[in-house]
Amino acid sequence: MENLKNIAPLSDFDWNAFENGTAENLQSKNELESIYDKTLGHVHENEVVEGKVISIDKREVIVDIGAKSNGIIPANEFRYNPDLKVGDMVEVYIENQEDKKGQLVLSHKKARASKSWERVNQALENKEVIKGYIKCRTKGGMIVDVFGIEAFLPGSQIDVKPIRDYDVFVGKTMEFQIVKINQEYKNVVVSHKALIEAELEAQKQEIISKLEKGQVLEGTVKNITPYGVFIDLGGVDGLIHITDLSWGRVNDPHEIVELDQKLNVVILDFDEEKKRIALGLKQLTPHPWDALDPNLKVGDKVKGKVVVMADYGAFVEIAPGVEGLIHVSEMSWSQHLRSAQEFLKVGDEVEAVILTLDRTERKMSLGIKQLKEDPWKDIEVKYPVGSKHHAKVRNFTNFGVFVELEEGVDGLVHISDLSWTKKIKHPSEFTQIGADLEVVVLEIDKDNRRLSLGHKQLEENPWDVFETIFTEGSVHEGTIVQMLEKGAVVQLEYGVEGFATPKHLVKEDGSHAALNEKLPFKVIEFNKDSKRIILSHSRTFEDAHRAEAKAEKKASRKTNKKEEATPAIQNQAASTSLGDIDALAALKAKMEQENS
Repeated sequence: MENLKNIAPLSDFDWNAFENGTAENLQSKNELESIYDKTLGHVHENEVVEGKVISIDKREVIVDIGAKSNGIIPANEFRYNPDLKVGDMVEVYIENQEDKKGQLVLSHKKARASKSWERVNQALENKEVIKGYIKCRTKGGMIVDVFGIEAFLPGSQIDVKPIRDYDVFVGKTMEFQIVKINQEYKNVVVSHKALIEAELEAQKQEIISKLEKGQVLEGTVKNITPYGVFIDLGGVDGLIHITDLSWGRVNDPHEIVELDQKLNVVILDFDEEKKRIALGLKQLTPHPWDALDPNLKVGDKVKGKVVVMADYGAFVEIAPGVEGLIHVSEMSWSQHLRSAQEFLKVGDEVEAVILTLDRTERKMSLGIKQLKEDPWKDIEVKYPVGSKHHAKVRNFTNFGVFVELEEGVDGLVHISDLSWTKKIKHPSEFTQIGADLEVVVLEIDKDNRRLSLGHKQLEENPWDVFETIFTEGSVHEGTIVQMLEKGAVVQLEYGVEGFATPKHLVKEDGSHAALNEKLPFKVIEFNKDSKRIILSHSRTFEDAHRAEAKAEKKASRKTNKKEEATPAIQNQAASTSLGDIDALAALKAKMEQENS
């Protein structure tokens, strides 16, 4: 209040004129407006001009373009530029010099858009680094606001390393380089990766130039694939192949490492020209073979886990990084060719015996059949000659049947020892694979692990009986069961077969016997040793005719002779009869005397 008391009014001011609005010392309203207009810049609607940011808050940005009033622009039009601050010069588009509220209407977005295509083309030509605002995700990448244009940022162009979470980039402002423009469809493709590739390339060259084999570096797990792990060595990537992750078997690299894990690796090899670096992880630890129990020797039993299967055998890990091979031949005493998968599978816990051990070559062979006693050790005790057993048919050959008495004990039944009576051309005619067959042991070859077996020997040799039945000259009914070029096979009683040549198949009416025809046959040859019976149908009637003709001829000859010698024969017969009677009477008397 004290300051107000010291203020004195103008001595020559006309208050009455002021109250009436006719003060002569005031400039006219028009003059004042003219003077005011001169202090303002001249602006026109639909024009792009530069303005100065004078105020920023969360909702709006106030820009002074030198007009009667300041323009207000929504803050979201500046999302692409989070570094905007008071005092910055920005381009604005004049939409309206004065709206209903007397407010200057500006748009920064339209100002950018009006020159956007000119700018993006210029940026592509000059390879400029520009800023863009990532608005949202889309299929395969992101949408970026660049100069007010929606550009596409492919997922592969966000960074040099694979991106696992795209959402973290939404709402960020980043630097980009325009890599492609489609003028016809107004499409723009940008890349952030391109900006850092040149720098990384220089870094890679510098890092690779300093690399040495055997050098140990720290790296970060960048990517995990089925075949190995990519390690970021600080600007350059190296690969740890799956076989170099651990001394033991690795089925999945995820078992050993995880993403973003930091670890030490050793450089195994590198190609400076191709910028490839081979890394190792297991090489930083001692080899497990060097730590293997020095007292372990051939014949010892070990336990392990099957880690790999092959047709020829199984690899068993008895300690991390220490494996032994069980060959399929060492899985069973059986001699049959079989696949290892029939005995074991990956993951099985097994006990085995060490068969060979080479610490220098780091190789070991194992066996599991050795845990069981060799069935051939006392073969002559369990399977003596003459003993009978049940066996399983395993395989056929042209000369016989291979059977298995038990695992590891096989024998051969020769085709000639299958049946006493049947003529067998191939064993499949007699039995089938997998069938049970009763056998008798005929011979043992322990050194070569061979058993000679028989099946027909289970019964007595019927040919001893056939010898008394099918005697030469005897006639039997038979059925023709097979026609051959050299004759026919004839089925006789008791299951025995005979053979008749074509000339012995001629019937009485001159025709030839046919297949499945039942006829009488005469045995013309019997050979027990070769088990052969030769038959003839023709002889059955030919011999009868001959006998009949011979008998008639003989009878005729006898009649003629009888007529000539009848008296003499009668006299001789009479004398002989009398002599015989006297002799018998004398003998009878003598016997009676002795008895009394």
